[in-house]
Amino acid sequence: MYFKLYKDTAGYWRWTLFAVNGRKIADSGEGYVNKGDCQSAIDLVKSASALTPVLE
Repeated sequence: MYFKLYKDTAGYWRWTLFAVNGRKIADSGEGYVNKGDCQSAIDLVKSASALTPVLE
């Protein structure tokens, strides 16, 4: 898996998470003014993913 960090057409920073096969798994859902804030959101997803429960 990998994250793609990019600027959208409105100039906001966003991220997308891709599977090994290149399919989109998740995205930021919002744009960030600062690249650092977007990177922090990626870091949060990385750290929380193993601990996050699955709810039905």
